Amino acid sequence: MNLLSLAYKNLQRRKLRSAFTIAGIALSAWVLVTLLGFNKGYEKSLNRDIDNMGFQIVLTAKGCPYEAATLMLKGGTGLRYMPEKLVEEVASAPEVAATTPMLMHAEFDPYKGENGGTVVYLGVDGETYPQMKAYFEFASGQWFSAPEAKEIVLGYEAAELEQREIGDMMLLPGSEEEFLVTGILKRTGTQDDGMIFMPLRTVQNVFNKQNLLTMLGIRLKQGIDSSAFEEKLYQLPDVQVVSMAQVKNTIISLVKSARVIVLSIAAIAFLIAVFGVLNTVLMSVFERYQEIGILKSIGALPKQIFAMIWIETILLCSGGCVAGIVFSYAFAGISEKLIRFFLPFAPNGELIFLSPDLILSAFAAITLTGMLGGILPALRAAHIRPLDAIRSEV
Repeated sequence: MNLLSLAYKNLQRRKLRSAFTIAGIALSAWVLVTLLGFNKGYEKSLNRDIDNMGFQIVLTAKGCPYEAATLMLKGGTGLRYMPEKLVEEVASAPEVAATTPMLMHAEFDPYKGENGGTVVYLGVDGETYPQMKAYFEFASGQWFSAPEAKEIVLGYEAAELEQREIGDMMLLPGSEEEFLVTGILKRTGTQDDGMIFMPLRTVQNVFNKQNLLTMLGIRLKQGIDSSAFEEKLYQLPDVQVVSMAQVKNTIISLVKSARVIVLSIAAIAFLIAVFGVLNTVLMSVFERYQEIGILKSIGALPKQIFAMIWIETILLCSGGCVAGIVFSYAFAGISEKLIRFFLPFAPNGELIFLSPDLILSAFAAITLTGMLGGILPALRAAHIRPLDAIRSEV
């Protein structure tokens, strides 16, 4: 007796019910795989964004450390300022290999989008900043010609949004002067793609922020204990010391806390789907009560009946799991857009990372759970007494 073929034909006898059961498993598997992929993708993108910043420590004006993290990663608009004189004091420390001062400025643009939006400029030193961002490459053009030049460099996405090319003039919101586009960067997959870069002195002069900074990036020499150096920086007045490692650990800790809740919800949804499978198979056993009795009366062993029902459960769970994995791949782009809609400050790059080991783990977990859930109806069927089943009116 070919048990696999027989189990498959039994499922086909109630096609609609089997289809709904598989759909329930598929939706649960889709949610579970997508959430697992999001956890891995978010952490991977966050690590890359922080590593690509080019410095290990950032000084900002004293305030909330979470605001400081947002400022560094995404250009938050609640800007605080610190005196530029700190640059010389920090750069002279023997532990410091390089520093780069930055001044971020935000202006409201009434013509951005339907209801207007915020445009963020980043004033940078044209010499030290590119050294920190070693991965920068120009699609065309170059950095500024002078420290106070009325020039801008556009990130890849900023250039596409503004529809500008090298040599174009731009009138920036918040100023009454035109600026020359001298460079357009290649895509980096980081927050820098959407940035408008200007000379630090130009931003200070145009927006009346003389001798002020929002950030100071610090790169340490090889072998320096960053924790010990951070303790020295805490002695500086009115500054917030933010370590890239601390930012990463803090955000990942928050993500892990949220992950427990989200995965618990996904697990509950999956268990509900498994109970749906259990109900379907049990109903199938009750409907075939006499049929199973006849099979046993003509020589089918209890272990064969058990295997037949168990295989039906496995087919339902594995089929639903495969469908859910296909949905995860097919709709990963849509899922990522939804995540970015609800989490606008999510890191750049691929947020849903579906690796082969993740897929195999999810498939094994779902199928194994289905196998365990299928034991009860299989045992029920295996213990049916042939004579009682034939005489029954079920």
